[in-house]
Amino acid sequence: MSINRVNITGNLTRDPELRATAGGTQVLSFGVAVNDRRRNPQTGEWEDYPNFVDCTMFGTRAEAVSRFLAKGNKVAIEGKLRYSSWERDGQRRSKLEVIVDEIEFMSSRGGQGGYDQGGYAPAAPAAPAPRPAAPVAAPPAVDVYDEDIPF
Repeated sequence: MSINRVNITGNLTRDPELRATAGGTQVLSFGVAVNDRRRNPQTGEWEDYPNFVDCTMFGTRAEAVSRFLAKGNKVAIEGKLRYSSWERDGQRRSKLEVIVDEIEFMSSRGGQGGYDQGGYAPAAPAAPAPRPAAPVAAPPAVDVYDEDIPF
């Protein structure tokens, strides 16, 4: 059995690009930068090194999501890895990308780009009314070292 799941959180490196296949399926492409921390061998200090991840989303959700994303937005993504290879100008090329299943917008309101500037403000969920605490009876005391209990 193998598991192909990816979870990343990072910032969009460019504005998303929405296009459609010949069959009409919407395809959204964007890049996300995630940092890797490593110790610099010369200075001994910890430094952030960026990793750039290509992401692709399909279908009607891709079209809807494209309206709320912009370069710089912070997002959390869950998806799966897909390897592609092709030949261009006699050179063999390949890439590893994330096929997005779920995306969460993490930029704060009034933050940079995306749904914050597009006039869309997600409604805050109504807080449930507090319920009075019901009295809870204490469980009976049990002696776990009772010799009558077989182990």
